[in-house]
Amino acid sequence: MRFRHPDGSTVHLAYCTNVHAAEQLEGVLAQLTEYAEPVRRRLHRDRLGIGLWLARDVARTLTDDPAAVRRLRAGLDRAGLEVVTLNGFPYQGFGDAHVKYRVYRPDWTDDARLDHTTDLARLLAAMLPEDVREGSVSTLPLAWRTGFDAEARHRALTRLHTLAQRLDALEELTGRSLRVGLEPEPGCTIETTADAIRALTGEDAPPAHRIGVCLDTCHLATAFEDPATAVTALTEAGVPVVKSQLSAALHADEPARDDVRDALAEFAEPRFLHQTRALAPDGTLTAVDDLDRALAPGALPRNGPWRSHFHVPLHAPLTPPLTATLPVLKETLTHLVGGPAPLTHHLEVETYTWQALPPALRPTTRARLADGLAAELTVARDMLTDLGLKELP
Repeated sequence: MRFRHPDGSTVHLAYCTNVHAAEQLEGVLAQLTEYAEPVRRRLHRDRLGIGLWLARDVARTLTDDPAAVRRLRAGLDRAGLEVVTLNGFPYQGFGDAHVKYRVYRPDWTDDARLDHTTDLARLLAAMLPEDVREGSVSTLPLAWRTGFDAEARHRALTRLHTLAQRLDALEELTGRSLRVGLEPEPGCTIETTADAIRALTGEDAPPAHRIGVCLDTCHLATAFEDPATAVTALTEAGVPVVKSQLSAALHADEPARDDVRDALAEFAEPRFLHQTRALAPDGTLTAVDDLDRALAPGALPRNGPWRSHFHVPLHAPLTPPLTATLPVLKETLTHLVGGPAPLTHHLEVETYTWQALPPALRPTTRARLADGLAAELTVARDMLTDLGLKELP
C-alpha cells in the first residue's frame, strides 16, 4: 500500500511474510497466491506491498539463478504485489517448532551474515518496482548479548563497513539505493535506541547513508522506551530510521494478581523467545529472557507493570486483564511520519506470532489468517490517514 505524505513523498506500508513458514522458492511462490493475494483482495487494492522474508536457502537459489528471480518477479506481478523491503533478521528455521535463541545466529561477527545480507540487497535491487529507487533490509542488532565483547563488536562493525561498500557498488551498478537497518531488540547487544546510537555513531561506526535502524514498536514498548524521546535522540544523533516495523507488545498492569499471571501464562509457549521486562515505580527496569521465566517466583518484581516481547495482532483487543501497547505504536508513527517530512518511508506490519497465540486466538484456516492480516493493515492504514497521509490507488 502506498500513501502520499503532505510533503509529496511516498510512504510504503507492507505486511511481513515471516508469518508464513517457507524456506524454498516453491513455498515462497505459494505464499503469494495462498495468503498475500487474498489479503490484497480483502483490502480492495490493485496493489499491495509485502515485506518478504527470504531464508538462506531460497536466497541462495535466487542469487544463483536469474531465471528464478524472474519467476518470483512474475509471481509478484500476477498477484498484484510489490516489494520495497525485506526482513533479513531470521536466517533460517524461523518456522521450526523451537526457534528461541537460534534466531540470533549467525550474527554480525560471522561472514555468513554479511554474505546473506549482501544477497538480500542484490535480490531486492532486482525486485524493486520500476518507479521505486530505494529499498531497505532489516537485520539483527549485531548479536545476542551473551559473549559479545569488544573484539566481537569490532568484527561486527567491520562487516557492516564491508556491507556499506558493497551497497555503494550495487547502487553504481543498478541505480538502486539499498539501506540496512539494525533492529534493536530486548536481550541483544543493541537493545534500545540509546544502544543503537552508541553503535552507529563515533569513529568506528558504519556510514549512515547505508546503515541505520529498523525501529520495531513492539521492541520499543517492551523496553519501556518513550517514543518521542527515542525518535528525537535518533534524529539528533544523525542515525536514520531505515524502516519501522509496526507491532504491539503484551502489557500487564498488575502482575501481582493471580489472574494476571494466569493470563500471561497462556502466552508462554515453546517456539519464540518472549523477553519480558518489569518497570518499578522508581523507573528501574528488570529483565528476564522469556515469559515462562518471568512467571517463576521471584524472577521479576511485581510492584509495577510488565511487558513481554510477544507480537500481538494490531486489530484484536486482548481480553482484560491484559492489553497491547498500541498507544506506543501510534505515538511512534506520529513522530516518524506525522511531521513536515517522513523520517522513514518504509513501514511493515510484523505480527509473526499468529500460530503461537493461545489456542482460542489462533486462526485455524488460511482464510482466517488472511482476514487477520488484512484487519491489521486496516488498523495501520487508518493510523496513517489520521496523520494526514493520503492512500494512493
